[in-house]
Amino acid sequence: MIGLISATAAGAAARDRLAAAWPDRTRVYEGPVGDAVRAAFAQCEQLVCFLATGAVVRLVAPLLSGKTEDPGVVCVDEGGRFAVSLLGGHAGGANELASEVGELLGAEPVVTTATDAVDLPGLDTFGLPVEGDVAGVSRALLDGEAVALRAEVAWPLPPLPVAEEGPYTIRLTDRLVEAAEREVVLRPPTLTVGVGASKGAPVEEVLGLVRDALRGAGLSLASVAELATVDAKAEEAGIVEAAQRLGVPLVTYSAGELAAVDVPNPSDAPLAAVGTPSVAEAAALVGGGELLVPKRKSAASPAMATCAVVRRPGRGRLAVVGLGPGARDLLTPRAQAELRRASVLVGLDQYVDQIRDLLRPGTRILESGLGAEEERARTAVEEARKGRAVALIGSGDAGVYAMASPALAEASDDIDVIGVPGVTAALAAGAILGAPLGHDHVSISLSDLHTPWEVIERRVRAAAEADIVVTFYNPRSRGRDWQLPKALGILAEHRTQETPVGVVRNASRPDESSRLTTLGALDPATVDMMTVVTVGNTATRDIAGRMVTPRGYRWQSAQEGSE
Repeated sequence: MIGLISATAAGAAARDRLAAAWPDRTRVYEGPVGDAVRAAFAQCEQLVCFLATGAVVRLVAPLLSGKTEDPGVVCVDEGGRFAVSLLGGHAGGANELASEVGELLGAEPVVTTATDAVDLPGLDTFGLPVEGDVAGVSRALLDGEAVALRAEVAWPLPPLPVAEEGPYTIRLTDRLVEAAEREVVLRPPTLTVGVGASKGAPVEEVLGLVRDALRGAGLSLASVAELATVDAKAEEAGIVEAAQRLGVPLVTYSAGELAAVDVPNPSDAPLAAVGTPSVAEAAALVGGGELLVPKRKSAASPAMATCAVVRRPGRGRLAVVGLGPGARDLLTPRAQAELRRASVLVGLDQYVDQIRDLLRPGTRILESGLGAEEERARTAVEEARKGRAVALIGSGDAGVYAMASPALAEASDDIDVIGVPGVTAALAAGAILGAPLGHDHVSISLSDLHTPWEVIERRVRAAAEADIVVTFYNPRSRGRDWQLPKALGILAEHRTQETPVGVVRNASRPDESSRLTTLGALDPATVDMMTVVTVGNTATRDIAGRMVTPRGYRWQSAQEGSE
């Protein structure tokens, strides 16, 4: 919950705007400001104070407990010009909240956290338990000193400007180790603990077994991702409370699912009790991984609990990102976020140049020239399979004549794939021309490098006969100068010479140009690969210099009848 506190009429007006926009996230605190701040500080995860920063500093100073306990605090000035992240920038989420408040109120977010100021992710913002010299290693990153990354397990970290060797170290491990001098230890949740228990097994016995098993194998309790067991034990109090105390989810599987898992130590006892020859090992192994601790029993007599531990390295993450038609303001916020999250960027060199300034320091760039689409797709998938966070970029929408298809043809279910939509060239051109895509429409690429012309021609004829608006991609190049005239000729068999045709070159880019012509007047020699050609259907009209296709023929008939 976000507590909202104000002292003046102007502050109350801005406060109420936030409350109206975020009704489920906010709570307004009325009354004397000091009492309101104290109450919100105790009850909320974050505060937005419409007060001077000095006043807020004096009010919260006696309330501070520690970096990880205090709420995030954002201050908004009387004029609503700035949203200042004052306290808990990382741990309290104030930096992100300042950006959200700024966007909603039209204020400029002010973030002074050193790593954010130079666009480096804070080591305490990865969502992983962190130990060691966080301040020292962060300072080394800020100062450009060599910081080595020792990744003992795979995990899709964000980009970091790390070196092969250096006096400072970031260690990514699930091992039970202490951070050395000038070292930060990050503990990813790579461990799954399978547990079995007899009815009434005490939580202390289950917890003690889990802790002993991890300690004996040299593994960190902080890297446990989940406890797993059989459905029949989903409400077993000792197991449920053990998961709660560890702060991890309890995952359950049916006896049939567990019985299908090949385990090294099956037993008749669980088979008779719950219908599977293994609970602990099978529950840990059902999602794959490396068995680090085979089934072991608790030390009690009789033993009432069993456990096994499996390591599942982090799944690689492949974001297939559409960059839009070229204009920066048509690049979506989601696309920008994925570009900043990726530690590896794969793309066509000219597209990389388009967004290079958005990448965080440490992003590894794998770029190549025209004609290497399949190679780029393979590279992106291979990098993701190594447990990395990868962004594969394409123009427009990555799923439209771009990189999504070849990438997904290479990818299997061993990585996570995220599609990030983008504004297509057809949409950008349509917005420039007017509303040519107001009814059914189709996009057809005239490039026969990967598709036989016979197939392309059959599609053009189908669109012509169906009276569908057609947008031609890749219409003409120096080596392919006959395909566009041929396609236009096919359409002319079913549409008049006066049919509107929109021609847009470099849509949304600085050298954008557009014109509205007709099917009979269009000169194909004026078209190149940077051009999108949109041919209307029999209902499309030139209205006040804009290309318009009615939403339906009935609507058009009604309009014509009223004239």
